[in-house]
Amino acid sequence: MNYWHCSQNTVSMATLCSTSALARTHVRTQTNNSSCIVLANRISDSIQTEHTSRAERKRRDSFGMFDGYDSCSEDTSSSSSSDESEEEVAPLQSSLPIIKNNGQVYTYPDGKSGMATCEMCGMVGVRDAFYSKTKRFCSVSCSRSYSSNSKKASILARLQVAGKPPTKKAKVLQKQPLVAKLAAYAQYQATLQNQAKTKAAVPVEGFSWGNYINSNSFTAAPVTCFKHAPMGTCWGDISEGVRVEVPNTDCSLPTKVFWIAGIVKLAGYNALLRYEGFENDSSLDFWCNVCGSDIHPVGWCATSGKPLVPPRTIQHKYTNWKAFLVKRLTGAKTLPPDFSQKVSESMQYPFKTSMRVEVVDKTHLCRTRVAVVESVIGGRLRLVYEESEDKTDDFWCHMYSPLIHHIGWSRSIGHRFKRSDITKKQDGHFDAPPHLFMKVKEVDTAGEWFKEGMKLEAIDPLNLSAICVATIRKVLADGYLMIGIDGSEAADGSDWFCYHATSPSIFPVGFCEINMIELTPPRGYAKLPFKWFDYLRETDSIAAPVKLFNKEVPNHGFHVGMKLEAVDLMEPRLVCVATVTRIIHRLLRIHFDGWEDEYDQWVDCESPDLYPVGWCQLTGYQLQPPAPQSSRDSQSSSSKQKKKAKSQQYKGHKKMTSLQLKEELLDGEEYSFLQGASDQESNGSASYYIKQEP
Repeated sequence: MNYWHCSQNTVSMATLCSTSALARTHVRTQTNNSSCIVLANRISDSIQTEHTSRAERKRRDSFGMFDGYDSCSEDTSSSSSSDESEEEVAPLQSSLPIIKNNGQVYTYPDGKSGMATCEMCGMVGVRDAFYSKTKRFCSVSCSRSYSSNSKKASILARLQVAGKPPTKKAKVLQKQPLVAKLAAYAQYQATLQNQAKTKAAVPVEGFSWGNYINSNSFTAAPVTCFKHAPMGTCWGDISEGVRVEVPNTDCSLPTKVFWIAGIVKLAGYNALLRYEGFENDSSLDFWCNVCGSDIHPVGWCATSGKPLVPPRTIQHKYTNWKAFLVKRLTGAKTLPPDFSQKVSESMQYPFKTSMRVEVVDKTHLCRTRVAVVESVIGGRLRLVYEESEDKTDDFWCHMYSPLIHHIGWSRSIGHRFKRSDITKKQDGHFDAPPHLFMKVKEVDTAGEWFKEGMKLEAIDPLNLSAICVATIRKVLADGYLMIGIDGSEAADGSDWFCYHATSPSIFPVGFCEINMIELTPPRGYAKLPFKWFDYLRETDSIAAPVKLFNKEVPNHGFHVGMKLEAVDLMEPRLVCVATVTRIIHRLLRIHFDGWEDEYDQWVDCESPDLYPVGWCQLTGYQLQPPAPQSSRDSQSSSSKQKKKAKSQQYKGHKKMTSLQLKEELLDGEEYSFLQGASDQESNGSASYYIKQEP
C-alpha cells in the first residue's frame, strides 16, 4: 500500500491545502509502506481578523477551513418444491418399514413408526425424523423460525386453531440421522412453496455492530482473513492510528463540511473514529465503514474543494488549527489515494443475471440441476432452478462455492444430473463461462487412490455441526468422490453427497479422536463408545489412506472469540452475527450468537460463506442479528449442562497412542496423527499428521 510521505523541511502541504496565496505546493509520492502524509513546510503566521469577509477568509484559508462560522445555522440535513427422481428405485426388503416421500423411497433402520405434525409449518411426517426432544418440529429451520419474534403471532394463532398450546422455545436436543432428515426435509421444502413470502428475513433494526462490540469488548476477525471478500487481498496496513477525512457532524454550518479523524479501533470493515483534537475524550467517537463513501484519505478535501472545519465542541481549544494539524499529522498514515477505486473494483462480480449454471439439487444432494442467476449481492448468487415457473424454488450460494459448476460439469465427471423439462434455453439466458468458477486443486489418481468402500470421517452436509462415520460410495473423475453417512443412507443413494478429494470437509479415520471432536457413530450402532478398530473389523472394510487427504493449513489469522458475519448453511439465504469458538487446524467451529450450540457449524477457514464484520452493510445484504435476550435466557441453563457434559466426556476420554493408531486404523501404514490440543490455533503450513521415520 502506498502512502504519502512528508518532511517538514522539504515538502509542502499540497494535499491538505486548497488554493491559497499563503502556501506554495508541490507533492511527491513514496512507495515505502512506512511513508507518511504530505504536510506543510511553510504555513502563514498571519491570523485572519474579524473584519475580513467570509468569502475572503474562505479563499485565503490554506486548510480549506472556515473561520467565524458560529453565526451559521446547523444543517439538519427458500423456498422450493421437491421434484421426483429421474431414476427408478429398486425394491426394498419387506422386513423394514418404508418411507415414501415425493417419489423417494427410504428404509428406516430402527423400525420405529408413528407420525407427528410440525408446529411451525404444519408438515406431517415420521415422528422419529423430527428435530426437537418432543418431536415438535420437522427441521432446524422450523425450530429457528418458531423462536423468532416475527413468527410467534402466526404460530400462536395456528396452534390455537389446532387446539395445541404453544411452549416458549423449541430446543434441538438430539441430532437425527441423514435418512430421517431427508424425509422430513423433502416434505418441508414442499410446504415452503406457499410460505415463501411470509418467511422473510429477520430485520436488523436496532442492532449495531459498534455498540455490540464496544459493550462486550469483542474482537472482530480482520479483513485479511477473508480473501474472497472485497478488499480481502489489498487491505494493506489499515490499522489503528490511520487518519482519514470524514464529515463533521458537530457543527452548525448549513453545508456539509469535513474534519480529520483517527482510527481508534478496527472491527472488520468498521472503524471506531475520533475527531482530531479530542485527545482522550471519547464523547463523540463514532463507528463508520472504512469502505463507505464518506471516508477519504487526508488531502481529499483540498483536491475536491471541500472545507475542513473543526468540531464545535473543541473549536475553542486552539487558536491556530493549521499549526495543530501540521503537528498532529506529521508522521501519520492515511488511506492510499486510490482506495475508493480499489473498493469499487473489488466489488465488481463476474457473474451476471440470466447466466445458467449447474448447482446441487437441494432436495436430492446426490445430483445437480440447471439454475439461472437471478441476482448477485456481494458475490452471493440467488439461483432459481430452471423449472421453477414462479421463481420461488431458489438456492443461495457464493460465486466461489464448490456447489456450483459450469454447464456440462456433471456429465464430464460422471455425476448424477436431473434433466430439465425445458428443451431449450429461455430468451436471454446463457451459459456461464467455465473460467468463472472456482478451480479445484489437481490430483494424481494414477497411483494409490480412494476406492469404493473405504471408510473416513466427513462433515454431514445436512447437519453441519456433526462429523460422522462415512463411506466412499463412488469414485468420480477429476478427483471427485460420492460419500454416504453410515447407518443413515437412503436405499437408492439419493442422499450421497459429492466432495472433492482435496475438500477440507473430509478427514481420515481417527481425526475426531485425536482432536477431541465428538464423532457421530452410525445410527443404531450399539457398541459405544465407538471404536474405529472394532468397526472396521466388523464391517470388513479399510480406512482411506491418510496421505490422500488435504493436510495443508494456511496462515488464516483466525483466533477463538473473533466475531464475523457467517452464512447459516442450513438456510443459506441468511447471513448472521457469529463467533469463532474452536479452531482445529484449518477447521473453524462457527457459533451463531444468541442461538444454542446445537446450531453451530463446522466451516473451513477459507470458506466463501464467512465475511468480515460490516460486510452486509457494505454490500447491502441483510444481516440477521443475535437472537433476542429472552431466547438466550431460556437456552442458558441447558447449554451450560451440555457444555459441562462435553467437558467431562473429553476429560475422561482415553486417547489412543500413535502406535495404536498406526497398527489398528491405518493397517500398517507408516503414518500417525499429530497429537496436540483440541483447540489448536494452527496458522502455519503444518500438517495434520506426521510421517513416522522407519
